[in-house]
Amino acid sequence: MTADLTPGSLRTLAGREWGLDIAAARELGSNEDRNVLLALADGTHVLLKASHAGIAREELEAQDAALGHLATAGVPVPRVHRTVHGEAMVPLEGGGHARVLDFLEGEPARGSRLPAGMPAALGGTAGSVAAALASFDHPGLADGGDWDLREAPRVLEEAAPHLGETRADALGDVLREAQHQLLHVRDALRVQAIHGDLTADNVVVGPDGAVAGVIDFGDMGRGWLVAEAAVVMCGLLQHDGPAVGDALAALAAFDRAMPLTRSEIAAVWPLVVSRAVVLAAAGERVLAEDPGNDYARVRRPLEERMLERAVALGFEEAELLLLGTLGRAPACSWDGLAPMLGGLADAAPVDLSVLGDAADGGAWHEPGWPAAVLRDAAGDGVALTRHGERRLTPEAASGEVPRSVALGVDVLVPAGTDIRSPGPGYAARWSRTGLAVELESGLTVHLDRVATVIDADQEILAGTVLAKADGPFHLQVCTVPGLVPPEAVAPELAEPWLRLCPDPATLLGRVPDASSPRTSANLLDARDAAFAGVQEHYYEAPPRIERGWRHHLLDTEGRGYLDMVNNVAILGHGEPRLAEAVDRQLRRLNTNSRFHYEAVAAFSEELAARAPEGLDTVLLVNSGSEAVDLALRIVRAATGRSDILALTEAYHGWTVGADAISTSRGDNPSALATRPDWVHLLDAPNTYRGRHRGAEAGRYLDDALARLSALDEADVALAGLVAEPIFGNGGGILLPDGYLAGLAAAVRARGGLLVSDEVQVSYGRLGAHFWGCEQQGVVPDVIAVAKAMGNGHPLGAVITTREIAEAFAVEGSFFSSAGGSPVSCVVGSTVLRVLDQDGLQENARVVGALLADGMRALCGRFAALGEVHGMGLYLGLEVVAGGPDAPDPVAAREICEALLLEGVIVQPTGDHKNVLKIKPPLTIDAEAVERFLGALERVMVRREAWAAL
Repeated sequence: MTADLTPGSLRTLAGREWGLDIAAARELGSNEDRNVLLALADGTHVLLKASHAGIAREELEAQDAALGHLATAGVPVPRVHRTVHGEAMVPLEGGGHARVLDFLEGEPARGSRLPAGMPAALGGTAGSVAAALASFDHPGLADGGDWDLREAPRVLEEAAPHLGETRADALGDVLREAQHQLLHVRDALRVQAIHGDLTADNVVVGPDGAVAGVIDFGDMGRGWLVAEAAVVMCGLLQHDGPAVGDALAALAAFDRAMPLTRSEIAAVWPLVVSRAVVLAAAGERVLAEDPGNDYARVRRPLEERMLERAVALGFEEAELLLLGTLGRAPACSWDGLAPMLGGLADAAPVDLSVLGDAADGGAWHEPGWPAAVLRDAAGDGVALTRHGERRLTPEAASGEVPRSVALGVDVLVPAGTDIRSPGPGYAARWSRTGLAVELESGLTVHLDRVATVIDADQEILAGTVLAKADGPFHLQVCTVPGLVPPEAVAPELAEPWLRLCPDPATLLGRVPDASSPRTSANLLDARDAAFAGVQEHYYEAPPRIERGWRHHLLDTEGRGYLDMVNNVAILGHGEPRLAEAVDRQLRRLNTNSRFHYEAVAAFSEELAARAPEGLDTVLLVNSGSEAVDLALRIVRAATGRSDILALTEAYHGWTVGADAISTSRGDNPSALATRPDWVHLLDAPNTYRGRHRGAEAGRYLDDALARLSALDEADVALAGLVAEPIFGNGGGILLPDGYLAGLAAAVRARGGLLVSDEVQVSYGRLGAHFWGCEQQGVVPDVIAVAKAMGNGHPLGAVITTREIAEAFAVEGSFFSSAGGSPVSCVVGSTVLRVLDQDGLQENARVVGALLADGMRALCGRFAALGEVHGMGLYLGLEVVAGGPDAPDPVAAREICEALLLEGVIVQPTGDHKNVLKIKPPLTIDAEAVERFLGALERVMVRREAWAAL
């Protein structure tokens, strides 16, 4: 295209040649052509397309003819407008042609996550277009262009000089393997007119969410029919969510509209990979030739994602999966088949799922865990695993979606046991590490990790000894001969795979398991029916989390998530020393603190010894809310006053007293307007978003002192001040230096007391400090603490002086049924012991610094990440739309949902619900930090890409 083809000049051309009354013009992105959206004076829109100089007029005429043909077939496509002289196009100076088409109203079907049903809708649309174009031909149809997947090797070869040697070699290796897979079927692939680029970018969606039209026929030409399906599928691999599952849904819908042949099914995934290579290579070539092409630049991370996902699925595995999805597996029968070995009919299968007891203590994290469980279960006898089970494997800790669904069973019988053929057939070929036996019934039996006793290609009869057991072996059946299925697959692909690889129970003399376990969605429905909805849950479609280990959470699909939010589990999840201590105490005694036993004295001594100097007396309760509530009662009793000073943007708990001083609008939108008259508020010293920022942050103390003077004039006598020493609920914002000490001194001068709410920020989480108040250089009169104390067990405490505690006696005796119970006290003591043994406070300091530095680096790259708050492993990450005064809760929620798909659990907090709270178990290590930062970076890169398209 010539440089003088500006949107303005194209607008003038459209007005002159087409007689359009144009109100406004806006250029749309494209790799090669120029697309200008024209808003007409009557409120309608049309699209002016200025083609690349290299596109012949005959090709454009073919596109226009195809549009008419598709419209006749009922496919919604744009109409071509004629000029005032009756022409369909106008030549452009310097080459190329301009055309005006209808602008189909609707929203593009793009975005990081497509709506449910859209992948199938795209596939069905592509199939309908392909079916309609089967009867279309035109002399101007392009043949062999850059987007014709028959030309993929040439496209890569021409792009190679722009890619760098390493990149060109890597893409070349991938494409050569894909082309090799096509060799045996390419001559059988149908060739016809195809759209060539029917992706989510090239359809529009109406208000009802359905596809309302197909656009952009600039890549139309002759090509393999099946390439139309591959293009749709490849495009879906760039989106969040179960991308391969979405691609399969699209293929199934395509096949319903335009049935594919067996050869075309075999070609699908090689063509998906070829398309991904072509996109990556072409995009990098465009950028090399035109560095200012923003469209090509923002597409790069999405194209790279498509390529990564395409090559992650092996070609043979993909072909099997496609057959299963399309229901094209050959017929087979179990009739007449005999058990391959005996002794297993009544054997109870071992449980390798997330719910199995064998996974306790992190055993699942060890290599060889499944085989070890089998051996333990068998003893001197037999053992086997379950078909279709979502297994827990060491890979769950990696962050990737694991291949957790077992397509076969593992069996352990005495060494040397004969394994016999269940029926007649022949030993077709060696499988992964063993033997594949194709039976006359249509089933193929795969035996792995056995000592085979027959040769490949040997005919066999029912009862022929195939192999001898030599430790745990794997048995799997498949309904498709000639291809080797994987032993396990990702949960999103389980349904078609389990049809292809059914339960081999019959071959073991067992009855197949017909039970239907409760799904995550079923359980969520049950929760919503019986559990009050006000008790919210994380995420729109939450995974079912049933196990934890250190800083990992594990769902029932066998996937692991990096836990970045559970500040309660300070020691990490599944801590065996804590479990053993609780088990031992529960087997002895659990009662209440009115009885006399050692644990309550020991734990109280340990806790008092950790407290700041002068705080030597402990009261035990069940939770943080109760601790804050009790602290309020204590300061009121000790001072004989009722009024309390508190800060806005804070959350202190759910009891009547704790809720009264809670002002976080994120938890209660009407909080500021509904406080009782005995609560007096100070503006939160929010140094990021508040009234005073940066060097002016010291003025918050001046404002607070002025507020105290106003309360003096109103004859308000304060019982005390309740404050978080760090704004926990606000995302970990540090108070201005000297703020709490100065305010505490002023309150004490008036006869009040300082209560430090340490529920979230104590127990070494800050790294440099055990207590949050230490960061502010102040010793409170009362500390309220919970959460980390019990590592998830309900345990809280108030720590104060003997004098203040005894003053509380004016209200009578105090008692908490579970507070101070033997079990609770043993939990508390064990938490402190493990905290020291494992050096978790120092870990919070070191790893927290790595985490904060990494997030600050990302803030420098992504405008939506505004600031990092906090210290140690209590951090907050602001998500904004332009700066501190534009908090972005929608983006924060979307980022959290996207991180979940990356295997990371994070949630928003703060008054605006826009701060990502980063407060993981203190076991988190440098490897986990790298994983989190990498996931966040990928999410932000893709967000920027989608926003720019």
